[in-house]
Amino acid sequence: MEVKDLKPELIWHIFDEITKVPRPSCHEEQIRAFLLDFAEKHGIAVKTDKCGNVVMSKPATPGHESAPVVCLQAHMDMVCEKNSDVEHDFMKDPIKTYIDGEWVKAKGTTLGADNGIGVAAALAVMVDKDLVHGPVEALFTINEEIGLEGAQNLGKDMLNAKILINLDSEDDGEIFVGCAGGIDTTAIFTYRRSFAPENFSYLRVSVSGLLGGHSGGDIHLGRANANKVIARFMWECSQRWPIEVSSFDGGNLRNAIPREAQAVFGIQVEHEEAVKKALKKYAEDIRNEYKGIEPSMKLVIEPVDRPEYCIDSETSLRLVRALYSAPHGVYSMSRDLEGLVETSTNLAAVKMIDDDKIKVTTSQRSSVESRKNDIAGQVEAHFQLAGAEVSHSDGYPGWAPNMDSPIMHLSAEAYEELFGVKPAIKAIHAGLECGLFLDKYPELDMVSFGPTMTGVHSPDEQLNIPTVEKFWRHLCRTLEKVANA
Repeated sequence: MEVKDLKPELIWHIFDEITKVPRPSCHEEQIRAFLLDFAEKHGIAVKTDKCGNVVMSKPATPGHESAPVVCLQAHMDMVCEKNSDVEHDFMKDPIKTYIDGEWVKAKGTTLGADNGIGVAAALAVMVDKDLVHGPVEALFTINEEIGLEGAQNLGKDMLNAKILINLDSEDDGEIFVGCAGGIDTTAIFTYRRSFAPENFSYLRVSVSGLLGGHSGGDIHLGRANANKVIARFMWECSQRWPIEVSSFDGGNLRNAIPREAQAVFGIQVEHEEAVKKALKKYAEDIRNEYKGIEPSMKLVIEPVDRPEYCIDSETSLRLVRALYSAPHGVYSMSRDLEGLVETSTNLAAVKMIDDDKIKVTTSQRSSVESRKNDIAGQVEAHFQLAGAEVSHSDGYPGWAPNMDSPIMHLSAEAYEELFGVKPAIKAIHAGLECGLFLDKYPELDMVSFGPTMTGVHSPDEQLNIPTVEKFWRHLCRTLEKVANA
């Protein structure tokens, strides 16, 4: 069976089409064209703003014209991550999906169910002729994964809705009514290139096979950070022997826990075997530390040819020390909602740029604005002490829970009516676009829900098939209850 043949057929067929359309963040041209073609094909009213967001509109079912306008919202882009041994061009290749039991997966890449299944659900509502609903809008935003650009720049005349249902959540049976705000902190190390010493052996140490995951939704799971794993080993080596660092490359995306990292460094020839033995011992220790959490962790050290250049010794040590000691993970838990991470930070990526700079990307999240600024300030101070130049992104606000929300109560009632259990009402330690929508449309009443996904932002991403049907039924029943309220 193929994905397009799953039930309910309408939403799965549309999702299957979406997986064939390349849609990396910052490159949504093809998916935007797909959406505009979809609207034209089905006679749906559509408009775009200067930023590139798309809004479709559908009239109410006859007799429900006076119901409040509901906006269904999803983002066009997807996180593009793949395993290092997989050949895939996210700018032109379709995602290769397959069914594994009750899950839809991709072959060696992210699946893009975040947020492709939300886009598919909104489009299905736009074309389903059997639904009962009031006036409906569907908002598709750009570049959510990199900088929430679409939500940041949404035109003030794009929406008429009084209610917004965000379709970007990842847990069946949970309705979200709040989210964390976030900010990115970037550190730039400037170094001098020096010729690689000839009397050194050069080694590449790499870590792979980590679970990674979403830097908000998965940060509390205690998974290993590839950058930290490599930096810790190099720091231990630097405490015993002189080392010369040639390169460090780890992680890719600010909102993903890094899964893979590698570094090339030199060691005096007489110490090469001792370094290899040290890695073997280190690998045993760290596998034991992450026993039951990182079952596929792989640490490898191998000789490489002498590079032409290394990073100057002073900057090498400052970089290694800074990465080893940089904060990463949960900083504090919420005192208002049990089990909710309040504040966290992610040591996301380390990249060599230009010929003399190393860029370290981090991201901070918190449901408390002052705590968000505090943890970002601590990360800034940390890298300033290491001699780096530090800057921050503009950041984005959180979405404060409204426990008196009418749409929260209606959507909760809809779920209980359908499935006989009350859904959990939660906030999420991830950045949804809802907080930004409130800046331009302060009267919006909002919730977020979706089907179950795991491994989001990594090649282990998978979408649970039975919960997609539940998600679809829940969305339809909620729209019906709004129309009849």
